[in-house]
Amino acid sequence: MEKVLNWGLLSTARINRSLIKPLNASKRTRLLAVASRSQSTADAYAQEWNIPRAHGSYEALLNDPEIDVIYNSLPNHLHAEWTIKALRAGKHVLCEKPITVSLEELDAMIAASKETGNVLAEAFMYRHHAQTLKVKEIVDAGTLGKIQLIKGAFTFTLTREDNYRNFKDMGGGSIWDIGCYPISYARMLVGAEPLEVFGWQVQGPSGSDESFIGQMKFENGVHAQFDCGFKSPPRSYMEIVGSEAILKIPTPFKPGPKSEIELIRAGNSEIIKIKGQEVYLGEVEDMCDAITKNKPPRVSLADSRGNISTILALLESAREGKKVSF
Repeated sequence: MEKVLNWGLLSTARINRSLIKPLNASKRTRLLAVASRSQSTADAYAQEWNIPRAHGSYEALLNDPEIDVIYNSLPNHLHAEWTIKALRAGKHVLCEKPITVSLEELDAMIAASKETGNVLAEAFMYRHHAQTLKVKEIVDAGTLGKIQLIKGAFTFTLTREDNYRNFKDMGGGSIWDIGCYPISYARMLVGAEPLEVFGWQVQGPSGSDESFIGQMKFENGVHAQFDCGFKSPPRSYMEIVGSEAILKIPTPFKPGPKSEIELIRAGNSEIIKIKGQEVYLGEVEDMCDAITKNKPPRVSLADSRGNISTILALLESAREGKKVSF
């Protein structure tokens, strides 16, 4: 019988709510503990979400001998420090995206994973969903012809001015928080890294980008365009333009158990219906496979490194006002 893995939540971040349901639903996982910087906060959170153990410090969670897996949902600037500590404490780590905001930190995290033999993966939940796998299948099969253009967007209105997403020194900025999705999606479809990028940004009071518009040029004449931001109405989509057909994905990043994509060829529209699972369950099951079956995580650390490299190049382009080549 396969081992049930005990999970611990590193922080009481809002994003935890998306993982609690699949952790409780999976037969291979048990949500055993949560940690906060204060015992009272941890106790209240544990009571609210029916979590057996509450730790009043992050260190206490890492020192809990029964915890197998840590979900790191701390603000971006704390991902590297606490992921490395968790790996060295003998825990596997699912780290919320973006896995970090610098290549130096990411390389240190990768090194810690290799040294300890513990699994580290970035939590890009959409990558595990049946809709994403179907889109990739359609593109790879040549159904659209030669891929010419990939377009995407992810925006929402961030109303909490004190939110860490607004602060550059906390790893904030719209490209790190949500622009990472269309960037990741385009790279996944092409199956390669961009050759050059160009970006524009609108900066907020702290110096982080409130909105970002970017372009990526890949080999074989494939181009990608995206925008992201905290000051626009909620919108998300991906569109793939090929020489023979167009594929539209209206809910690419948070598809539901039932979703639809649209294939347009010669002016005719075909709706493709896809039955999938709850969107966050995939990353939980993928982590279990990596730990108990030694399967490579679907989102590899090389893939994560490519995404971080692309984002950093786009930010450099926006600062310098010129394209950045790789």
